[in-house]
Amino acid sequence: MPVPPSALEAARLIDRIERLSRGGVPVHGLNPAQWDALRYLSRANRFSRTPAGLAAYLGSTRGTVSQTLIALEEKGFVHKRASERDRRSVDLGLTEKGTAALGDDPLLLLARDVAEATGDEASTVVALLQQTLRAAIRRNGGRAFGLCRTCRYFRAGNDPASGEPHHCTLLNEPLSEADSGGICLEQEDA
Repeated sequence: MPVPPSALEAARLIDRIERLSRGGVPVHGLNPAQWDALRYLSRANRFSRTPAGLAAYLGSTRGTVSQTLIALEEKGFVHKRASERDRRSVDLGLTEKGTAALGDDPLLLLARDVAEATGDEASTVVALLQQTLRAAIRRNGGRAFGLCRTCRYFRAGNDPASGEPHHCTLLNEPLSEADSGGICLEQEDA
């Protein structure tokens, strides 16, 4: 299928914006891959804050992600713990330093540029980019990583066994408000 010239130009613009947003002066001594990991960990729910989840989200290899996580841990931005659910796996989290660094995230500069360029129309741009992202994920056989609360396995309402406000029927786990507002590796649209 031929690509319309306007679609090709849009792809070129997205690519150039992406390169410019990653190109500036390093902030906190972090490279773009390390920023991507911090951003993911800040948005992922507790079931998805694993090296495998991060690799799937980034479309990267576990080896590459492992090196990124080693560097972030050595710099004091990330901590690793043995998983309480599966002792063979590792749960990741942001340290106070990692959380604080996100306040200086270079992506915030790009967000300001988007706000300036779109005014009140940013939601239209977001909808178009979400459709584009879904198409790219389908083409590459990736995962959506949508919000937990938009998943077909999400059940709103008090989980009587745990006292948590929600429940995941896929994992048979209680969900906090924070978990339900995070992105999830297992998410499937309702």
